[in-house]
Amino acid sequence: MFRSFRMVFLLLLALSVSGLANAAEWKEGTHYNRLDNPVRTDSDSGVEVAEVFWYGCPHCYNFKPLVEAWAADAPDYVNYVKIPAALGRNWEPHAYAFYALEAMGELDKVHDALFDALAGERRPLNSPEALADFVADYGVDPDEFVSTYKSFGVNARMQKAQSKIRGARITGTPTMLVNGKYTVSASMAGSHEAVLEVVDYLVAKERGEVE
Repeated sequence: MFRSFRMVFLLLLALSVSGLANAAEWKEGTHYNRLDNPVRTDSDSGVEVAEVFWYGCPHCYNFKPLVEAWAADAPDYVNYVKIPAALGRNWEPHAYAFYALEAMGELDKVHDALFDALAGERRPLNSPEALADFVADYGVDPDEFVSTYKSFGVNARMQKAQSKIRGARITGTPTMLVNGKYTVSASMAGSHEAVLEVVDYLVAKERGEVE
């Protein structure tokens, strides 16, 4: 019995030391960037972790199952949000669609399908009308979608999001924005999996759990 407890203790100790070693490897300017001027978060408490993405981005498509699994297991103090990027004019309709569907309460119906269509199948859904026809297949009212897409409220959300992305100096997707202070991408961290490890480190850093 004592030997079993000792083995468990040593295993937990090894995992703890390994975790600290990994955390010590994450270097500012190498694996993540600290913003000179932090951007405002939408969360009143906890640590906000924002995923900046584009529905047509194949890298975002590959990252999607990883970040969703991470978000599902994240502690309560982590506020995970999605921010659709419009880094080019052909990205704009998809970002507007995100906010229109969110405003309608229909985002969960179509979010995965939009990724499949745009990143997986590369379908030319580049106008509100084309997108309306697409979302109609998933039970979303196409006329209400177009009206919401073109509404003042959605435009305001869209402009606010893009201002935040510009303020964070984000130029590619997917990029993780941690508490409005740090950006992490696979090109810096080394892989999609490493991105989430760096995010965990930065969340702990924001909570004062690591230096």
